[in-house]
Amino acid sequence: MPANLPPQYHKAEDEFRGASTPGERLEKLREMYRLLPKHKGTEKLQSDLKQKISRLKDELEAAKGSGKKVGVSYRVPHEGAGQVSLVGSPNAGKSALLASLTHAHPEVAAYPFTTRAPQPGIMMWQDVPVQLVDLPPISLEFLEPWVPSIIRSTDAALLVADMGSDDVAEAIEAVLERLAATHTELVGTLPFDVDDEAIRHVKTLMVANKMDADGASERLEVIRDWLGPRFPILPISVQERQGLETLREAAYHLLGVLRVYTKVPGKPVDRSRPFTLPIGSSVLDLARDVHREFKDTLKFARIWGQGVFDGQTVKRDHELHDSDVVELHVS
Repeated sequence: MPANLPPQYHKAEDEFRGASTPGERLEKLREMYRLLPKHKGTEKLQSDLKQKISRLKDELEAAKGSGKKVGVSYRVPHEGAGQVSLVGSPNAGKSALLASLTHAHPEVAAYPFTTRAPQPGIMMWQDVPVQLVDLPPISLEFLEPWVPSIIRSTDAALLVADMGSDDVAEAIEAVLERLAATHTELVGTLPFDVDDEAIRHVKTLMVANKMDADGASERLEVIRDWLGPRFPILPISVQERQGLETLREAAYHLLGVLRVYTKVPGKPVDRSRPFTLPIGSSVLDLARDVHREFKDTLKFARIWGQGVFDGQTVKRDHELHDSDVVELHVS
C-alpha cells in the first residue's frame, strides 16, 4: 500500500472492512476513492478502487435482479483466493475444463448450450483454493442476459477457445463483441486509468483448448497473429490432460494475489490455511485480515521469506512476498 495516505482514508478503509452489507461496502469504497490522493504513486490503487466499485455495483444489480425484464438472475458468492469465470463459445470445452480442474460435476456433452446456469467449483493450486465458475456459452445469436453481470463481478476470466474449429476466430470475436456491448471488456492487462466507470475491465487469459485436434497448431498461429499482445494464450487439451497443471498456476497468478503463512510466537508455522492478499500488501494489511483489532495493537512482526534473514524483525509497512511466514506481535 502506498505511504502517506491520510488518516481519513485509513478510517474509511477500516469501516469498509467492517461493513456488513454490499450497499455499505460500496459507500465506503467511494469514500476511500474520494479521500485518496491522486498522484503517480497511487495510480494502481486508484485503478483497483475503481474496479472494486464497478464490481460491487454489478453484484448489487445481480442480487436484486431487474424489475423491468422477465427472467432470472444469479449471484455466485465468492470463495477461495478469488473467483474466475469460464467464458467462451458453444462447444469450446468449458464444462469439461471445470470437471477436470475441480470436483464439480457439470453436465458435459458434445452438443452446444449444455450449461444453462452458473456452475461453480473449487480448483486447487498447491495449497490455495481458486473458485472457477462455468457460464453458458456466448455467440452472436445467444447471450443469457445475466451472464455479463456474473463476469463483471468475478476477479478474472478464462476465455476458452475451440482450436478444433475452423471458425474459432469468428467465435472469439463474437464473444468479445457481445460482451463489449454490455460494457464488459476482456483484457490481458488491466488499464491504470479508467475514464468510464461504466466499463468493467476483466483481466483475462485465453485458453486454447483442443490442441489435440487436427490443424489446431495452425489455427493457434492464426489466432496469435490476429490478437497480437491483447491476451496471453495458454494452449491445452482437456481430452489429453495436457497443460492443465500449468493452467492451474496461471489462473492463480491471474488473480494478482500472494499467499502468506502465519505463526504464533513460540509455535510452529500454520501451513494448513494460507492467507491470500493483493500483491503489494504490507504486514499491516495481513494483521487486519487476521483480526480487525490487530491494526491498532500490532507492534512489529518477525518474518521468514524473500529479502530478509530468518526471523528478521520488520515494521508494519514491510511489503510481503509470496510464501512469506509472518509472526505478528501485538500489545
